[in-house]
Amino acid sequence: MEHLLALYARPYDPRYPVVCFDERPCFLIGEVMRPLPVKAGQVAKEHYAYEKNGSCSLLAAIEPLTGERLAQVHTRRTKREYTLFFQALAARYPHAAKIQVVQDNLNTHNVSSFYEYLTAEEAFALAQRFEFHYTPKSASWLNIGHSAG
Repeated sequence: MEHLLALYARPYDPRYPVVCFDERPCFLIGEVMRPLPVKAGQVAKEHYAYEKNGSCSLLAAIEPLTGERLAQVHTRRTKREYTLFFQALAARYPHAAKIQVVQDNLNTHNVSSFYEYLTAEEAFALAQRFEFHYTPKSASWLNIGHSAG
């Protein structure tokens, strides 16, 4: 915990940006009833009924000190999507010496994901762009970018 708090307390340095990464499943829902018309001066009302239209996975990162964000929506959450996201994240910080990433310990959240979908040279080069900082087990709330709720 102290390690992450010290990381968050560092002054902003564009060469070593601190980025918080998380992901969450999302359910795609649709209306089954016509929305109630909105009347001037009244609160909009919605019906509780909905239909399920599948699900997706939201992968997102936020740089707390600047508010910079990156988000991607995928149909699945696998090592492939993690790799694609981190390629895009690296591209967002072309001048960074190391991108400091805070994330939880999910099985896909490590450089082995890169090696499954990229050549060894590409995976190594991508891995060199990041320094990973993991939240303690059962303490994902320490990740400022945590998408709980």
